[in-house]
Parts: sequence; structure tokens; C-alpha cells
Amino acid sequence: MKHGSAIFAVLACLGATVAHAQMSDVTCDDSAALHRQLSGTLGAERQGWGVREPGAVLEIWIVGHTGDWMMVQRYANGTSCIVALGEDWEQSRPLADPLREPSKG
Repeated sequence: MKHGSAIFAVLACLGATVAHAQMSDVTCDDSAALHRQLSGTLGAERQGWGVREPGAVLEIWIVGHTGDWMMVQRYANGTSCIVALGEDWEQSRPLADPLREPSKG
């Protein structure tokens, strides 16, 4: 990752061994502490979230100036885990719904 060293620094602060970031490497911490690390240390902002299952929400965090991104799963028990991360996030506009009829005007 071009700018991923900041992400690795956060993971290291959370106690993760980060030689190579792999999907099998999941970093978990108290939700409030992890969110402070992401927003404070990295300058990441939560861009969206959705319910994954009862008691679990997935969040997308983006570091705007670098394009780095993290997917965080937040649990109802107060724990959050970084379950995926990457680089070169690109925000896109919503695509037109192909099933929606064009407006008549």
C-alpha cells in the first residue's frame, strides 16, 4: 500500500502482528477505542454502514487524503474488528436503477 503505513501503525497500536495484512488477520478492540484510533490517528471518517446480521453492523471508514479504507464489523457487545482494508478508494455516484421507468417530462 502506498499510504498503508498509517493503517499498519494503528494495527500495531492495537496489538496486531502485521507482517502481511491478510484476511485471516482480524484486529479487534473495544469499539470506542478502535473508532478513536481510526478517526484520531488516521484521520479516517465513517462513510457508511449497514446491518450484517442481528447484533452486527459493517462500517466503511475512509482516509480521504490517502484513499486508504477499512471495513469494520461492530458488534452489540461493544467490540469492533477490522475485517478488511485496502487502498485507492474511489467514491462514485449512485448508478441509475435499470428497473425504474424513466421520468416522463
